[in-house]
Amino acid sequence: MKNGIFRPVEFWKESIMTLPDSAFFELLRTVFGKIKTPFNKQILMGDLEKFLSRIDIKKNIAGYIDHSDRRIITAIAALNEPASGELETFFSGELSYAGLHDSVVNLEERFIVYRFFEKGKSRLALNPVLKSILLPFITDMSLLFPSVRVENVHQSETSQFDDRILAALLSFVAHNREFYRSTGAVRQKVHNYAKTAFPDLPLETIIGSLRILGLFYERDENLLPDYHRFSAFGSLSRQERMEYCAAGIFCYWDSSLSRDGVPPKGDAPDGDPFSVSPWMLREKVRNYAALIHRFISLLDTKTLYPITTLQRFLVILDRDGAAANGGRIIDAMEKAGLFASETNQYWLALPDADPSEERVSIAMDTPFTMMVYPEIAYNDAIGIAAVSQIITAGLSVRFEINRDSAVLAFNRGITAEATIELLQRLSHNRIGENLIFALHDWEKRHSEVVLRKGLVLTLSPERRYLAETKPLSTLIKETIAPGVYLLPETAESRAGDALHKAGVDIIARRTESQAEDGDRSANWFSRSNFPSLQAEVSHTAQNQHPALPAKSDAAADSSAPTLINDFYSILDRMDLGPEERSELASRIDRRLVLCESQLTDAFIRYEKLEARGMDYAGKALIAKQAIAMQSPVEVIWPGRQKQEHIFGIPKAMEKTGGESILIIEPSSDQGNTIRLPLGKISLLRRIKKSIFETTI
Repeated sequence: MKNGIFRPVEFWKESIMTLPDSAFFELLRTVFGKIKTPFNKQILMGDLEKFLSRIDIKKNIAGYIDHSDRRIITAIAALNEPASGELETFFSGELSYAGLHDSVVNLEERFIVYRFFEKGKSRLALNPVLKSILLPFITDMSLLFPSVRVENVHQSETSQFDDRILAALLSFVAHNREFYRSTGAVRQKVHNYAKTAFPDLPLETIIGSLRILGLFYERDENLLPDYHRFSAFGSLSRQERMEYCAAGIFCYWDSSLSRDGVPPKGDAPDGDPFSVSPWMLREKVRNYAALIHRFISLLDTKTLYPITTLQRFLVILDRDGAAANGGRIIDAMEKAGLFASETNQYWLALPDADPSEERVSIAMDTPFTMMVYPEIAYNDAIGIAAVSQIITAGLSVRFEINRDSAVLAFNRGITAEATIELLQRLSHNRIGENLIFALHDWEKRHSEVVLRKGLVLTLSPERRYLAETKPLSTLIKETIAPGVYLLPETAESRAGDALHKAGVDIIARRTESQAEDGDRSANWFSRSNFPSLQAEVSHTAQNQHPALPAKSDAAADSSAPTLINDFYSILDRMDLGPEERSELASRIDRRLVLCESQLTDAFIRYEKLEARGMDYAGKALIAKQAIAMQSPVEVIWPGRQKQEHIFGIPKAMEKTGGESILIIEPSSDQGNTIRLPLGKISLLRRIKKSIFETTI
């Protein structure tokens, strides 16, 4: 694939000349009529280039281009030489497979579009000979990406997922350690608390996504916060944090698909997203976050977008189909607060930039409870969550400092003085004496009765001198009693090395139970694995099509009806048989006729393409031709309530009780093989294959 829209003219000529002789000469005869011998493909392609370069011919080609043509031409330009299937994905839900196929083949016959093969893939491209007439059409991308510019978009009346919600979830999980039942389901008491604390939040989806991000991890039936990961998350901008959260939600859904490949219904997953390798999950999250960031860079905060426009942007960005269901990515972004929607219109709801100056971030509404403002800095919000308990996180976010929350903070080494300093700074010195007294009192009582967790070193009286040696003394956190020392849990190997260096050759290592390994056991990410996404914007700018955001009024209205009427007037004056007249009329209708000589000097080979109703012999003939050529067919037959319609490839015809049965393999989105009695078919139409298909 290349950068830019048009390949060199010689590349186009080569693509046409690689056609089999039968297809090549049939195509050229539609332009020149009978071709003189001896045949020379290079000379014929030179003549074709001259013909298409004529001013009158270009004018008629441009005049034939209608609204439907423009959309396909513009999509080919936007997708930058789409491979087979990408155009169908782009127009999914809007154009039928049959209709799109028919239109593309018609554009090929009119020399506007051609195919070439690269690394085993068939790709669509625009004819460089017609560059001057196609450019005005493809520079107006608003045809494919409709949107409405507005000055103000109204704010959502539900809570927005933001830094305060992340902090609230941290507090919520820290105070609900017994989170899961033995079956893996969330405990009912946790659900009940969540309904009050987070009235608008799909709890299991959000918790699942944050587990995928490594912010929470499970041990036995407990859910625990990884404070190191929460700290690392603060190195990102607010927007990037929400982009990672959206990626986590999408990854959680994507890893929880049911067997039929659809997202789980409701909040709970059908599968276990954590059965996937954590390293694979990490890579997926990073890729999805980068995709979401590039996606947002294409959008404007003062514009309303229909869902089809957003999905098409994603198709262009996600050419490899890593996130094939664009609708679910948009849903995940909405869950993460990056999008808001109403009546099928979406708009960006990006978080404000991180505050750059000191401001009032909390208000103490009672001596022990506080309201947290949206402007609070992420690290300050996490600091509040570490010392308090969430009350509610809806339209407003409120925390309470109580004895239990203070004890959890003290257990993590946060002092009463540090907590008071944080609250004073964020409230601009508006916390009361009652709270200050309570924090100091709880801290005093916290230090009076202590259960310590760590590595205990005991030294006999004659060995206590070892505690004074430099390698070992740096590891001792506390002397509990004479000869009894507390070391960090992780210091066992370092302590052993220090003792060996001091000349101790026998060391007792008594283990009653396996030590808890803390949050590092489930830490799937390191600090470096939350990379900034800012570089993705420049990556998009370099790789997206340069015309993608542009708009132009240069495209003219189609004059096809006038041209068609003019050529029918010429046809009416010609002395022709019914089959010849029908074939030339079909060429006019397909907009293949560009000048009078293509009618008067035409090389005519009549081809019956459709049969209706009682024309049993005609339907049988078309069916046999389609089976032999493996051409797609369009079939209509009367159903119980309305006409049924199918598009597919006919595979065979069988005789059953005197009735011919046509066996059709539908296009991929329509299901299994269908058997239809030929007599019941009201319309059987053979769709012309792409002239390039014979080279596959």
